[in-house]
Amino acid sequence: TLTIDSGATITNSGTATGFPGITMADQWRLNANKTSNAVFSSNLERVDTDGYGQLGTGMTESSGNFTFPSTGIYLIDMVVSSDNATTTGIYTTTDNSSYDKAAEIYSDSSIQSGNCKFIFDVTDTSTHKVQFQKTGGGGTVYGTTAHNQTHFTFIRLGDT
Repeated sequence: TLTIDSGATITNSGTATGFPGITMADQWRLNANKTSNAVFSSNLERVDTDGYGQLGTGMTESSGNFTFPSTGIYLIDMVVSSDNATTTGIYTTTDNSSYDKAAEIYSDSSIQSGNCKFIFDVTDTSTHKVQFQKTGGGGTVYGTTAHNQTHFTFIRLGDT
């Protein structure tokens, strides 16, 4: 327990520890349309417009595989704009090899946005990763570099 009297001044010359709260928030997006059923492995960018604010180190991405900057409990949020009976999802791995569907979005024949979330316990940053996939349907998943259409948000909620 930390108690601070009113009017106190705190100086920190190093890294503060022991304070709970969100320490990482990052957001990525698809910057071009996608029609093929596969991992979102290209046309991905960190959001960089309209006053975007990242907290902490943030995610790294390689060939569609996202790596977490530190262990912890993460909220992964996927928003997809698509059409024509399209299925997309969040896929996680705990062995850096086999990806399993953790959450899914299905859109019907009209243009719409869908959302799915997953809370992921990252106990090892070298083996626990996430990717996003278009897995079914003949539709288009919409992306643009101008603003968020299809996008992915990562928030570290706390320690594992």
